[in-house]
Amino acid sequence: MAPPTRRNRPVRTLITLGIIILAIFGAIFAGTKWSDATWTPKLALDLEGGTQIVLKPVSATTPTSGQINQAIDVIRQRVDASGVSEAEITSQGSGSGTTIVVGLPGKPSEDTLKLVRTSAQMEFRPVLVQGAPTPTATDDATDAATPAPTAGATAGAAPTAEATSSAKPTAEATPSPEPSPASTEPSKAAPDNASDTAYYITPAVQAEYDKLDCTDPANLRGGVNGDPKTAFVTCESQTVGDQVVGVAKYILGPVEIDGKHISSASSGLETLPSGGVGTEWIVTLKFDSTGAKQFTDVTERLATQTQPLNQFGIVLDGLVVSAPAVSAVIPNGQATISGSFTRQTAATLAQQLNFGALPMSFEVQSEEQISATLGADQLQKGILAGLIGLALVVLYSLLQYRALGLVTVASLIVAAVVTYGIITLMSWTQGYRLSLPGVAGLIVAIGITADSFIVYFERIRDELREGRTLGVAVERGWSRAKRTILASDAVNFLAAIVLYILAVGGVRGFAFTLGLTTLVDVLVVFMFTHPVMELLARTKFFSEGHRASGLDPRRLGVIGASRYVGRGKVVTGPRPAQADEATSDVVEDEAETRVPAPVPSAPRAEITPETAGMTIAERRAAQKAAAAKAATTDADDASGRTDGSEH
Repeated sequence: MAPPTRRNRPVRTLITLGIIILAIFGAIFAGTKWSDATWTPKLALDLEGGTQIVLKPVSATTPTSGQINQAIDVIRQRVDASGVSEAEITSQGSGSGTTIVVGLPGKPSEDTLKLVRTSAQMEFRPVLVQGAPTPTATDDATDAATPAPTAGATAGAAPTAEATSSAKPTAEATPSPEPSPASTEPSKAAPDNASDTAYYITPAVQAEYDKLDCTDPANLRGGVNGDPKTAFVTCESQTVGDQVVGVAKYILGPVEIDGKHISSASSGLETLPSGGVGTEWIVTLKFDSTGAKQFTDVTERLATQTQPLNQFGIVLDGLVVSAPAVSAVIPNGQATISGSFTRQTAATLAQQLNFGALPMSFEVQSEEQISATLGADQLQKGILAGLIGLALVVLYSLLQYRALGLVTVASLIVAAVVTYGIITLMSWTQGYRLSLPGVAGLIVAIGITADSFIVYFERIRDELREGRTLGVAVERGWSRAKRTILASDAVNFLAAIVLYILAVGGVRGFAFTLGLTTLVDVLVVFMFTHPVMELLARTKFFSEGHRASGLDPRRLGVIGASRYVGRGKVVTGPRPAQADEATSDVVEDEAETRVPAPVPSAPRAEITPETAGMTIAERRAAQKAAAAKAATTDADDASGRTDGSEH
């Protein structure tokens, strides 16, 4: 009899699996009540349709294939970072006629679309003038030239660095000191530095700034960045709901740091001096070695200036995305931009900083909605193929294993439920979208999952053929089958990982579902199939080998079958139950210690004076002859005694 803890183990395992499934679907249910979760997974572009944007390179020279591929990689990173998966990004044409086609599934947000449209290089320019977004009256130009917004933010990098940023500037402004008359036209042949207003603010630049209206949506679409060696007039915009609004306008100096020198950027909550986590959202920015040296030089100059000359504008696609101000030198190329950020605005700025540098600028050639008619038809055919495959697997299982095949069916159902729950949960929390190649991966998983059950069942039947009872056969079969199952699933999972890393687009969707279902297969076999078999082994229907159980001894050839039992002996018939019970605890530890039965030793050939000098064989022969003679003598004596008694 198995110990109580071992008898209760299958039930505890099944309860644990049930808790996992309830947790998955409980999280989805909570998401439908308090968030935007749904009970169905989101679909990719090929199944749902979406938005297609065609980008045309804007370059003085013909773009190379390397530049196009680099641009595709950056755009893909932007889209992935925004939470949109299964986007299709490809190039069409060649040479000067090359275009990049971006397909986004579903209804992407305005921020995501802006990340795709925003395709110019990122630049860091010093701020020369900052003002309200409305046009400046001509007679008022002097007073309105350098107002500073009242809504500010602070930024810091390392303990000694601190800055302020116009994260959410308002239309209100306070005038700053008037520019000198020399700012109307250059008074010297070369500027002192990139913040030299007297050199860079020419009458033409001032006139352009005065008439610029950043409340006009036409001026907020972005475009090609200006000449990197001259002043640049532009707007700063923010997304409010689904609308893009202008919040400030600038005159910027020449480019001092190129966006390609940004090593990384991320967003998160601030870290307090005590080591705890604060409540303010920040953006952390890090430059490479070249950018760090340039950034140190820039902050060393800006830290000594007054607002707005102590600010630098981060320009992307011709628009300012942020204009933090510096109050201390930042020597290590690591800055922290803080202010009136929300989680979303901080994440958006981090994404723009991370993926802002493109090898060239692009203009939107077309933007249109596309349907999924073809994909929907293929999905229907794919689902039909999956159902046919599932039906064939079920039919084979029932014919081959009879009632035992129902365990296969139940295991497939549990695997399907777990997989559906995980995909739906990831669709809500991670933005995952199910594509047609992903559906193909799910269909392939039917065979992978069924193969694990077949390996296990055949191991059990092999143990039964050796004459063992079902309880022990289940344990011994499991100890051998699980190694095979784990090895097979490990190979499938490694293949899925390699395919996911090396592939792009829809092929990655296939690799993802293949890897996911492989992990689900391991979960179901260990936490459902094996515990269920342990419980079924205790039932009379299966343990006695009913004809419909799939474990009938006559079908397996157990009755009358011969087996080797050691020491050259072969026996016929089933193993005795006592033998199986005796080894059941050993099987639990996945090892069986076989103790050989004691072997009676042959009588030793003793040496006597009569046998001295004989060989061992001669002594044994002499002993046998003596024993035979003694037996004959005893027989004669017995016969004589019998005869005497008769007289």
